[in-house]
Amino acid sequence: MINVLPVTLERNGVRLEPLGPQHADGLRAAARDGELWKLRITSVPEPEQTESYIATALEMRPSRLAFAVIDAATDAVIGTTSYHDIVPAIDRAEIGYTWYALSRQRCHVNTTCKLMLLTHAFETLGCALVGFRTDNYNYRSQAAIERLGAKKDGVLRHHAIRRDGTVRDTVMYSIARGEWPEVKAQLNYLLAKER
Repeated sequence: MINVLPVTLERNGVRLEPLGPQHADGLRAAARDGELWKLRITSVPEPEQTESYIATALEMRPSRLAFAVIDAATDAVIGTTSYHDIVPAIDRAEIGYTWYALSRQRCHVNTTCKLMLLTHAFETLGCALVGFRTDNYNYRSQAAIERLGAKKDGVLRHHAIRRDGTVRDTVMYSIARGEWPEVKAQLNYLLAKER
């Protein structure tokens, strides 16, 4: 049975550390880089809601473990990601609540974060399966998840409320333990090309 405890992970100049109140200013700055809260298909907090966003993430433990994504060279907060919907009885967790400052998108950061989180999930925690989910209209996120090597499980229709009050369909993906060696090889290959 998996036991997801706070941990700090670091690789390729990116550090994941447990999200806390000390990250509020940095997270607010990351969200302002691209005014990400204006995207209707994400859950990025508006600047004045950053402390509440962090508090909610902390209140969700133990079913969610949120991380601040840090540029290790500058200690700047560049985004956030989480393990969530953690189900120890069946060794399952999901990775999500992920967003990065606009200036850090489409580079090695997301691949590095996913490689660290998946490695920890499969090789340390002993997960049998790691899931991902995204808005049916978030095509960039779907492409990024598929690029990781995750398999599309299906679509949960009329599943969650967006910030604008509309109801989204949720696209579900997963990677099973037996698929991890090939996915890991692919992520390392992609990182070698991105760096």
